[in-house]
Amino acid sequence: MMRLEAAFYQRPDVVQIARELLGKTLVTNLSGELTSGIICETEAYAGVDDRASHAFGGRRTARTDVMFFEGGYAYVYLCYGIHNLFNVVTNYQGIPHAVLIRGIIPSDGLEIIAERRNRKLFSKIGIGPGNVSKSLGIDLQLNQENLIRSNKIWIENSNLHIPLKDILATPRIGVDYAGEDAKLPYRFVWKNQATIK
Repeated sequence: MMRLEAAFYQRPDVVQIARELLGKTLVTNLSGELTSGIICETEAYAGVDDRASHAFGGRRTARTDVMFFEGGYAYVYLCYGIHNLFNVVTNYQGIPHAVLIRGIIPSDGLEIIAERRNRKLFSKIGIGPGNVSKSLGIDLQLNQENLIRSNKIWIENSNLHIPLKDILATPRIGVDYAGEDAKLPYRFVWKNQATIK
């Protein structure tokens, strides 16, 4: 499969990109261990105008600096001091849009994924953004990796077309602090394959 190129990420509509990432394959190759999963759940974050975004109001810190890079970089951050969450930076340089990958269906390296999760494989093993990272070995060391050129992490076009009727759009999870922006239908779920929460 061909990895996604810069033109996929460097577009202005983060919501469309979040929807189009469904069915693509997220791949890691860490210490010689290749693992991957088909993306089945995403959330869009629309930068300075989105109260749910880490970059709302133009906030730029050491942690969020990568969000201001050109589209095609990994933004990995630690949530609650426990979970590494993997995001894809999108749009043009200086516009801090990102897509959180909330769920995958494991496809390669299933034994490695089960070992990383310290449990047997089951249908929901890759559902939840923390579980995505655990399954694929993603941690803070992959923050700011270039998804177009990296040999450690990238996204491939699996040529899997998901009809719009099979995609559920809902408000995002855990962003109640964002007021009206919490109600935006920026979460996308491949409803035939993913757990709907």
